[in-house]
Amino acid sequence: MGKDYYIFSPGRIKRKDNTIYFINTDEEKRGIPIESIERIHFFSEVDLNSKFINYISQYDIILNFYNYYGFYSGSYYPRKKNVSGFLLVEQAMAYKDLENRLFIAKSFIDSAIHHILRNMRRYDTIPDGYFEKIAKEKENMLNSKGIAELMGSEGRIRKLYYESLKYILKNDFGFTHRNRRPPKDPLNALISFGNSVMYTAVLGEIYQTQLDPTISYLHQPSTKRFSLVLDISEIFKPLIVDSIIFSLINNKRITNKDFNDAEGVCFLNEGGKKKFLMEFEKKMATSIKHRTLKRSVSYRQLIKLEGYKLIKHLINDEKYKPLKAWW
Repeated sequence: MGKDYYIFSPGRIKRKDNTIYFINTDEEKRGIPIESIERIHFFSEVDLNSKFINYISQYDIILNFYNYYGFYSGSYYPRKKNVSGFLLVEQAMAYKDLENRLFIAKSFIDSAIHHILRNMRRYDTIPDGYFEKIAKEKENMLNSKGIAELMGSEGRIRKLYYESLKYILKNDFGFTHRNRRPPKDPLNALISFGNSVMYTAVLGEIYQTQLDPTISYLHQPSTKRFSLVLDISEIFKPLIVDSIIFSLINNKRITNKDFNDAEGVCFLNEGGKKKFLMEFEKKMATSIKHRTLKRSVSYRQLIKLEGYKLIKHLINDEKYKPLKAWW
């Protein structure tokens, strides 16, 4: 399994023969191990050329770009080789079938709620009332007759979850409400950054399947985004991103010193990004014993397996059962 490669410094990419180099503004040069990576993340301004793009495309390497604040901007991924016209038709038909679409969308949210409650149950400081309200909203979600109704219940569950963070987080990380565009405080900045990284991780795994990332079920398909990636990310954000955030804050590995503020936008500085990404890579490489496969799989592999389970459902091979962490 290929690794992720992160570039934080401005500079340029240069190819010489079959070797790729990154050269920073001080003209310091280091080789990029193309054969052993699957994704390159750019967190600064880097000059690329078509020679580099053509070369890395031979290795199916995805390029992910982030803006000045560290938030996801977009991706380049090579022409998909693992495609299926049959699956594309089935994927679109499932979207057009409201009953099937609702089933898949509810499955994603049901998994997300499971992982949200899994996080909350680790803290006995949270009042029981939060669990009771979430249970009621979960029932409403499962009984919903349309996507808008479903997402309404999901939104209220997220609101309750975020409200409960005041009972989870220590070390002066106050939290009033979730804000995204742009994040106004360190915790919102950390959540937004983590969700961006999770999005690119899911995109990388979906790319390796025959699924079309633009046809989704929970989020409305639209232009300029991979909405299926948003769908599947719902499963893994509380399981992976939130658990990392809680650990980093409560163990004082990330503090207010790891954030900058510019023109009303709060964002992680380079040191803060590196701290989060180090923990993210550790988490994604962590393996658990899979109950069905009877072998160890990493968190990253769990994402791809979720894609394969969805494929089986779409081709009527096996009904989709979303991941619900048992460990």
